Amino acid sequence: MIEIKQLHGTEEELYRLVAPLVMDPVVLKQNYNFPFRTSAHFEWFVGLDETEEVIGFVPVECKRGETVINNYYVRGKDQDVLALLLTRASEVFQDKCLVAVSFREDEEVFARLGFILEKAWTRYVKMRKEPVHE
Repeated sequence: MIEIKQLHGTEEELYRLVAPLVMDPVVLKQNYNFPFRTSAHFEWFVGLDETEEVIGFVPVECKRGETVINNYYVRGKDQDVLALLLTRASEVFQDKCLVAVSFREDEEVFARLGFILEKAWTRYVKMRKEPVHE
């Protein structure tokens, strides 16, 4: 069973959970050596396994008019875990436009969840999911 915690970008528990990963050379290498960052403008979705070990996270930056997913991590590049994290983020931000800069190899996961391709680069794609209007 996977638990997904939503944590504010400056919350102490967030630092406790993700600090060992965001400084791990293996995790950084998977992120093409781009550092992870956070601030009061971020909400994080952190996946924990049954032993309460972090198996992935998706930070979402709340900007004016849109929310941005960038520099996420999932242990073993497990697409099912990524889908769970993205689903939770999509539910929380369903009334906002979600923009994602994702790894090309994850494009299909984002597309399955309603993200539309906007732009493709060598390693990344930019995708967008429009808000749900009732």
